[in-house]
Amino acid sequence: MRKLFVLSLLTISFALTITAQSGLKKVYNEDIDPIEQIDQALVKAKLERKFVICQVGGNWCPWCLRFADFITNDTTISRVIDENFVYIHVNYNPRKSEGEEKAQLAKRMLERLNNPARFGFPVFVVLDGEGKVIHIQDSSFLEEGQGYNQEKVLRFFKNWTPKVVR
Repeated sequence: MRKLFVLSLLTISFALTITAQSGLKKVYNEDIDPIEQIDQALVKAKLERKFVICQVGGNWCPWCLRFADFITNDTTISRVIDENFVYIHVNYNPRKSEGEEKAQLAKRMLERLNNPARFGFPVFVVLDGEGKVIHIQDSSFLEEGQGYNQEKVLRFFKNWTPKVVR
């Protein structure tokens, strides 16, 4: 009886977690070439004298979707981003079921961004206007509880603006 009770609690907890996460907006376009996406962002950033921030992750990653929701709903953070960065969500799909071509594309994308997957997901890669990786940010340092800390996130973005770095 006790095992059944514990199993029921775990099942309910899992279902509630899935339901809560499904309310988050999916922000990663799984159908575009991530390398082309980065190239297009660099063209825009160069014209606007901004840097590019690649939020690498996927719609499969609840922490990735939480971060996207967090920065969208915090006007202070979103203003800093809009003024200084071209911000893109770069899809990374670690599943081999997508086929060899997609797996090779994902591998090339990670190599181009100096292999940031070692930090987990999401991971943030800051590129200068020429496409050079100038910083990789481990998102775990920005977390607080089941979300993100505004002060830490703002510190990250403000420390990597073009004005500060140049």
